[in-house]
Amino acid sequence: MSPRHERGLASRFLIAQLLVVAASLAAAVVVASVAGPPIFHEHLIMAGHAENSPELFHVEQAYRDTNLIILGVALGTALVCALVASAWCSRRLRAPLERLTEAARSMARGRYDARVPAMGAGAEVDALASSFNTMAARLQRTEDTRRRMLSDLAHEMRTPISVLAVYLEALQDGVTRWDETTGELMSDQLGRLTRLVEDINDVSRAEEGRIELNRGEEKAGELIRSAVEAHAEAYAAKGVNLVLEAEDDSAGIVEVDRQRMGQVLGNLLTNALRHTPPGGAVRVRATAHGPRRLALVVADTGDGIAGEHLPQVFERFWRGDTARDRDHGGSGIGLTISRALVEAHGGTLTATSPGPGQGAIFTVELPRHSSRPAKTSA
Repeated sequence: MSPRHERGLASRFLIAQLLVVAASLAAAVVVASVAGPPIFHEHLIMAGHAENSPELFHVEQAYRDTNLIILGVALGTALVCALVASAWCSRRLRAPLERLTEAARSMARGRYDARVPAMGAGAEVDALASSFNTMAARLQRTEDTRRRMLSDLAHEMRTPISVLAVYLEALQDGVTRWDETTGELMSDQLGRLTRLVEDINDVSRAEEGRIELNRGEEKAGELIRSAVEAHAEAYAAKGVNLVLEAEDDSAGIVEVDRQRMGQVLGNLLTNALRHTPPGGAVRVRATAHGPRRLALVVADTGDGIAGEHLPQVFERFWRGDTARDRDHGGSGIGLTISRALVEAHGGTLTATSPGPGQGAIFTVELPRHSSRPAKTSA
């Protein structure tokens, strides 16, 4: 059975125009042949012509012949106009659609840099081209992120796996013996792999909304105080000053999962410590942001972030200085997890920085919890 032949735009436009012409011609024929002659005959009688006179017969015959000529000329003109209009419309739309089709085929072959220029074929076609370009740009960013993520993930896993493989081979060959040092080293590498797997699982669950939150009323000041106390020893060991600024009494209470919010603050403090040199300082505070919001702020005097990198700091496995961060053992998804957890609480996590070498500020903004109903204006 032969495949069905699909009609093109030109033939579809032509068929539509012919249907309009046929319907209009049929209506004109009906009016001219059915309603026209009786009316014309009645007016001739009223003008004084006899009922069966030869003049009356010839005049009516002339009327019918003239109608036929007019309808024939109108039909020919309408067909030519329909053909020209169909060809013009199809040509105006065919080129943009062919470009869109070719760009879509390029994307299907993995070329995510394919774009469609504005073609001036009408607002609807231009809107379609703009939407296509937006989709292509997002797919390209997603693909770039995926490739970078796979590359970084492979690097993160390669180091502990290589260490474990080397020591396992050494144990099998008798080059080394199992002792406390070897056990600790292999345990550390296994722990690193375990943390990496848990981090990936956490960020996937958080971004997909599959994390269950055990919410409760918590004072903002107590949340940051607990986080500061938990990290004080690590900061002291590196020589970085960790400052808990005076609590803003107006900051208020938030309804959060204490454990998850502690994880967020812990990630922010760990990130700040990683990028702040000895002698630097990290300041933590809670402050009100309007009547319905409050902010938990972690500000450091460390490496800072370049302006073009600010939109990327919360992407999976993104690093401003890849080699340095890997040496520090970061998985590169702590901030991604933190943002997903904050958004699950109905808040936002943002980063700002004056520039490289001038520190960075991370702000967790959350809805304030109020046990009293909000006042409404009359």
